[in-house]
Amino acid sequence: MDENTPRASGEAPFDGTGPGPIPGSGSIGGPDPAPVVRSNVPGSFPRGVLADRHPALIRQVRDAFPYGRRQHEALDILLREITDDVVGPLTPADSDHDQESWAAWGREYFGGSWYDAPFLWAENYFYRRLLGAVGYFGTGPWRGVDPFAPFKRAELRGEAVGEELRALDALADAPAGQRGTALLHASLWGNRADLGFRISAAGPVAGEAVAPGLVADDSAALWRLLPVTTSATVAVVADNAGRELIPDLVLIDHLLTHGHAERVLLHVKPAPYFVSDAMTADVVDCLRRLVEAPGEAGRIGRRLWTAMAGGAVEVRTHPFFCAPLPYQEMPDDLRQEFAGAALTLVKGDLNYRRLVGDRRWNATEPFARLTAYFPGAVAALRTLKSDVVVGLEQETLDTLEASGAAWRTSGTHALIQCAHGHGPASSGTSAAARMR
Repeated sequence: MDENTPRASGEAPFDGTGPGPIPGSGSIGGPDPAPVVRSNVPGSFPRGVLADRHPALIRQVRDAFPYGRRQHEALDILLREITDDVVGPLTPADSDHDQESWAAWGREYFGGSWYDAPFLWAENYFYRRLLGAVGYFGTGPWRGVDPFAPFKRAELRGEAVGEELRALDALADAPAGQRGTALLHASLWGNRADLGFRISAAGPVAGEAVAPGLVADDSAALWRLLPVTTSATVAVVADNAGRELIPDLVLIDHLLTHGHAERVLLHVKPAPYFVSDAMTADVVDCLRRLVEAPGEAGRIGRRLWTAMAGGAVEVRTHPFFCAPLPYQEMPDDLRQEFAGAALTLVKGDLNYRRLVGDRRWNATEPFARLTAYFPGAVAALRTLKSDVVVGLEQETLDTLEASGAAWRTSGTHALIQCAHGHGPASSGTSAAARMR
């Protein structure tokens, strides 16, 4: 939170150890904020996540490891809580490092319904409870064992990744601008990254495979913020590991190799969250996958390995990335890092919700207004997988709504949005024609 932004009485800034602001208590300057997204609407996307996806995940995690009786009992307790719809507190056994923070963040919700709590809080708290149940933060043999690692590693070993890495050979000799566009789209689409990799030197026709799903496109403004210079620092806030992190790393290599950045700070989660979210170990796994690949992918991997060893790429983690708070409530040390970057690239759906606020905004609400608190230039690269979206043109929104498709949550649409934080934001390119 900016030092000039009013706080609710008694609120304290999040410092990673003590209690922070209560989720949903902050507001963005200007008109009254939209209602917070909750899961208490039958048939809604958030309801399905809590009622169906989370119980299924508990069972999958239980089967993925030969956990002992203590872990099975804790998982059963969490499953019963969700089934009975009563939010329980953290137990002292698994919360020595963050009990004070969660006691503050959850004091309005403990003992109440999971579905009545803010969706962002409920999702974050579920994953925190899941890690506690399997002993991730404990003192026993399961301490530090990522319960989602089998899922991430299986994807990284899959043939789809190999095919996408081989497709990089087609971009090796492409003009820098065209290569940059291709890799930006690859990073945007994540596990549909093959669409981006296949933009070859043949020309713009191949690129049309990606464009129809874009609902907003500020990519030109993004590149203007990264002129060819050797002095810029770029911050990248990663989303998912595996097949989605590899194109992020390839884009980072392009920024360094072609002079758009001298240094890249890659921010990842400090603990396993949301199944596929990237941690430092996942970055290393992806680097090894690149280094071991033949052709252009291997060359990129070796450059990145050298860049990381030499400090041109630095991996960062911060407790805030696992907090149930919007980016408006970021602590001062993280704010200073983002302020020192020429651009902060914020990846993925969850980060987008935290960036603009997980509220039921009108989809035409300006992206620049909702990110005006950000300490510097910021760009969101996001495939739509939840209800929150802002910054659309009315014509684009009308076309999408008339289509009858579940465009907000299906992962078939994406956006690139850019703003200058405390300065004016650029306007996005019209996407209405591409929706038809």
